[in-house]
Amino acid sequence: MDVGTRKHVSHKDASTPKDASAHRDTGPRRVSAHKDASTPKDASSHKDVGTRKNLSTRKDASTPKNVSTRKRVRTRKDVSTVFSRAPIGLHAPLVRVEVHLGSGLPAFAMVGLPETVVRESKERVRSALLNTGFEFPTGRITVNLSPADLPKEGGRFDLPIAVGILAAGGKIPPAALEHREFYGELSLEGELRETPKLLPALIEGSRSTREMILPFANALEASLVRHAKLKLATHLRQVCDALNGRAVLSEVPCPSDLASVAYLGNSSDPTFPAYRAGSSERSGLADKPVPDMAEVRGQFAAKRALEIAAAGEHGLLMVGPPGAGKTLLAQRLPGLLPPLSKSEALEVARLESAAGRRPSLGDRRPFRNPQHTATGAALISGGGLMPGELSLAHLGVLFLDELPEFSRDAIEALREPLESGVVTLVRVKRSCEFPARFQLVAAMNPCPCGYAGDPSGRCHCTAEQVARYRHRISGPLIDRIDMHVELMALPVEHLLGNVPAETENSATVALRVVAARQVQLQRQGRLNSRLTHSEVTRFCGLERESRVLLGTAISQLGLSARACHRILKLARTCADLAGEPKIRRIDVAEAVKLRALDKLTG
Repeated sequence: MDVGTRKHVSHKDASTPKDASAHRDTGPRRVSAHKDASTPKDASSHKDVGTRKNLSTRKDASTPKNVSTRKRVRTRKDVSTVFSRAPIGLHAPLVRVEVHLGSGLPAFAMVGLPETVVRESKERVRSALLNTGFEFPTGRITVNLSPADLPKEGGRFDLPIAVGILAAGGKIPPAALEHREFYGELSLEGELRETPKLLPALIEGSRSTREMILPFANALEASLVRHAKLKLATHLRQVCDALNGRAVLSEVPCPSDLASVAYLGNSSDPTFPAYRAGSSERSGLADKPVPDMAEVRGQFAAKRALEIAAAGEHGLLMVGPPGAGKTLLAQRLPGLLPPLSKSEALEVARLESAAGRRPSLGDRRPFRNPQHTATGAALISGGGLMPGELSLAHLGVLFLDELPEFSRDAIEALREPLESGVVTLVRVKRSCEFPARFQLVAAMNPCPCGYAGDPSGRCHCTAEQVARYRHRISGPLIDRIDMHVELMALPVEHLLGNVPAETENSATVALRVVAARQVQLQRQGRLNSRLTHSEVTRFCGLERESRVLLGTAISQLGLSARACHRILKLARTCADLAGEPKIRRIDVAEAVKLRALDKLTG
């Protein structure tokens, strides 16, 4: 029983709650161990690990995509730069036309001090691109004309802006713009029209290595520039095809070829400007025959003065009654002067182009004849930083008829240019210098009615009226004019008689003028009228008799030091015309005689 009891007890012990709890403790441990492996926490940890792996895998897989996207954004060509030049007097500073195509609402902004004509170019460019077959960008377009503080004017920036928009949109390779400059105004159909004031830009652009693309209508200016890379185009599509390598632009024809061509440009289209090869002002004069000295009857003293003026580039003032031939003689002076050299012709053409005129191909010297109502500003400047009448007469003749009728400011504006040969314009933040080495020829009447000293007694002007009339021209200005010549009314026998056989024509006189000028250039390197004070002492020495004569004239006429130097220069020119190495007494006497107004004041 004890054994059974023990067995029963032991069996009972095995099934006691304590043992059961022990079994239960073991079970839950196993379950918890198994549960720990499959609990949500463990699942979340596995999920985190997998998620991290997946995220890292995705991040690693997406990293090259982001890099390629960034590279694509950086290499996208939505900004372009096109080169051009702005007109500032005789200079043409380089302008960078920068175009940016951005996102946003459609807008066209232009910065960089553009004037009204430049701001309006966005409408011309828009229509030209659409009518040429290109798609106009629908986002925001920003055009920067650099440098920002330089004023921009004219329609020459139409073509650079259009090319910049196409290049920023990927229609033109950027490499095609690096070594080129663009000029030209666009029509609404994309045709290139003539651009004024272009010659200074072509001259400065020829000093660089860039190729210049310009309208075919500017072939005249382009033919004057040597050793330059120039291409001509008539349409925006033609320019784009050339930049993409699908077309070849035209070369600049020779000046002789241009002279033989009747029209420049597209003559089939009436909207495209067609210009005659000689449509400029000087070209029109070149087509006309040169006025001949043989056509002027009588006035032998005035003809002699005109020859001296042409030989030494001296100024001349003619005083005489109406109809005496003052204007007729002044118009013959350019025919006595030697033709312009190639460098001089380019200098004159550059001034004409800067003034907005079409330069000519001729070698005839300019002859400017402004009306007496012209103001001083018109003589000095053509408006803004543009050459005026004084500069347009550079290397030529400036004829002022009815000199006392000009305003006081206009007359006094001649003082400095007569001495220095330069006109300096000063504007707000800008200044410009133009050459003005002209030969002044002026004409005036002896009195308000014009008939003072007439034998018939037609003049009724009082002495006070005559003095007031002549005092409209200041003494300092008269001092600066080398010769003052009095003309008398033409006698009836000279007016109605036959022309004498010994009358010289302009060609004969021009030969003597050229010979005298060559002597001056070989001796002193410049003409007599341009001699400095030290050069006058060196090259215009006088012998004893000549010095006595000149001293008497100075004391009796009350000549100034400037007038004395003018007389010495005139005497030197008279000796050169006669082929004499030294100034003679007769040369001094003729020079003193050519100062008529000094006699009146003295």
